[in-house]
Amino acid sequence: MCSIIGYSGNNNAAPVLVRALEKMEYRGYDSVGIATKNENIISIKKGVGKSF
Repeated sequence: MCSIIGYSGNNNAAPVLVRALEKMEYRGYDSVGIATKNENIISIKKGVGKSF
């Protein structure tokens, strides 16, 4: 099963993304990933299985 969330705006994205990730917490342990952009830098974190 796949879920994708996103946020685009001028406010702090952290509270929005944390709340969305909390809602998906019990969906299973297939894999996880998050990408964030700050200025012109994109940071990516990926994991397989129970990552956190």
